[in-house]
Order: sequence, then C-alpha cells, then structure tokens
Amino acid sequence: MALDLARSAALLGMILYHFTFDLALFGYLPPDTAITGVWAAFAKLVAGSFLFLAGGSLWLAHGRGLLWPAFRRRLAMVGGAAALITVATYVAMPQSFIFFGILHSIAMCSVIGLAFLRLPGLLTLGCALGVLLLPQYARFELFNTPWFWWTGLGTIWPPTMDYEPIFPWAAPFLAGLGVARMLDRSGWLPRPAVPGAVQRVLAWPGRHSLAVYLVHQPVLIGLLWLVTQGTGKVP
Repeated sequence: MALDLARSAALLGMILYHFTFDLALFGYLPPDTAITGVWAAFAKLVAGSFLFLAGGSLWLAHGRGLLWPAFRRRLAMVGGAAALITVATYVAMPQSFIFFGILHSIAMCSVIGLAFLRLPGLLTLGCALGVLLLPQYARFELFNTPWFWWTGLGTIWPPTMDYEPIFPWAAPFLAGLGVARMLDRSGWLPRPAVPGAVQRVLAWPGRHSLAVYLVHQPVLIGLLWLVTQGTGKVP
C-alpha cells in the first residue's frame, strides 16, 4: 500500500506539470514556462520518481522469486501503452513524436532490472551511480543515429517531446530496486499509518497508475479546449 500511495503522489506531480504544459500550449502562460527553470527541473523530478518506484516495485514483486507470467503480463501492458503513446503522438505531431518516453524507459529498465535482482543492494546502487554519470563523460557521434537514440549517449538531442533514454534514466530505476532490496532485507520497509478508508482512497490512483497516465492528458486538453471555446480565446 505504501508503494501505491507513493505512486499517487508521483501522479499528482505529473498531472500538475502537464496542466502547466497545457496552459502554456493554449496560451494562458508564456510558451516556454514548462520547459525552462523550475518547471523543467520539476519534470525531471517527477520522471525520476516514477522510475525509482518502478524499480522498487520490481523488487517487491519478484525479489523473492521471479514470477514469469506476472512479469510478462506487466511488461506487455507497459510496452503496449508505450506503443500507443508513440502511435498517438506520431499522428498528432509527427515532427516530435514520443519514441522513447517514460513508459518506454520503464519497459526496458524492467528487463534490464532482471539482471540485478540477485545482486547486493549496494552494488546495484553503485551501478545506478555509474549509469547517472556516464553520459557526462562519454558521448559519441556514433549514437546520433536514430537506431541508438534510446541509449542517450549521442551528442545531439533527438526531436521528441519526451525523452528518457537508458543513460541516465536507468539510474533512478536501479536506485529504487537497490533501496527496496536493502530495506526489505533489513525489515525496514515503511508501513503507512493512514487510516484504512482514507488510505484506500489515496492509494486508488497509484493502483491504477497506467490508466491514469494514459487518460489524464486527453482529459486536461479536452477541458482546456472547452474553456477556450467558451471564452473565445485562440491558442
């Protein structure tokens, strides 16, 4: 339940950021509001929190033994949702469609994370640090070709609206996996003290995080479009 509550908090941050992005898109805020300054940093924090929690959930679900049917089912759901995002954004904005966003990253990191389930938590944290730092010192023109954009090791920023390549974004995923393993092994995993009924309500979005992720932007954009039509404002 603690993981669901944490996911709900991350979803709230994501919705807040995307609402700000949409306000700028419709002309209610300066156009670069969501991609510069504090909001740009906030977007990275939110994305990192999702990957951190995904790493932790991989350990909680499979740390005691890999359950292949459940893993394949979850991977298919996330991978399918990522493919849906790619298709939808390609139709809407072919010049900057999302080909390796947060869902793509979670799907690939989940596969990579299997190699770390049996490793000591400290070693996994060390690898997370290496993944985080490598792009600061190793970038190559070879990786500028679209086939290698998913690595994040190129010298250019690909034309896309959302980009969380393996380097450095596998770092928070591995960190979440390593921390969850260490807390679980030590018996220190947190137990929320929220009353039952309130806890269930707050945890509901986190239990349905993929659905909330897919639905929230069409809802926000639709609502803003209706407001814009009602006020006569042209985005």
